[in-house]
Amino acid sequence: MISSKSFILSIVLCVLLFINCSEAIWCYRCNSATPGCGEKFNWRGIGYLGDPCPEDDDVCVKVIERKGTIETYTRDCLSSLQGFRTDIPADKYEGCRPAAKDLNLAHYVNTSIKELDVKRNHFDSTTFCFCFLDHRCNSAPTSFGSGIYQKLIVSLFLGVTVLLRKLF
Repeated sequence: MISSKSFILSIVLCVLLFINCSEAIWCYRCNSATPGCGEKFNWRGIGYLGDPCPEDDDVCVKVIERKGTIETYTRDCLSSLQGFRTDIPADKYEGCRPAAKDLNLAHYVNTSIKELDVKRNHFDSTTFCFCFLDHRCNSAPTSFGSGIYQKLIVSLFLGVTVLLRKLF
């Protein structure tokens, strides 16, 4: 006969397994002007664990812009960058690729205010790195999807199954 504790634990486990996981991905949202957000990423230096992206099917992005020896890093959600970046590559699958060439990017808006010019040709090279298989994956230096969350979930599941076997 199944005890009431093991029955309740089984019900809770089944409910947790079938919860809809359609929440947005969590990404780090910072730039290299923030301490800890440069080439060597340190989330303790930033002081927070990231933010949920605005859209459910969003992607985490790391943008690396180089001019000589100076590198600028920007970590954000793709939907946040799409409003003002016109050099985002068409291929947004996992991995890194160079920025798209936009012929209109270096043309000026007809304005007399220097700060409102939209010319963006300062950087020699721009690289976009996309990831969506893991929360906060835009902290990785070169390769994404370390799978630490998957390992944690598998170990938690194995621990619960061992506990259920002991109860039966």
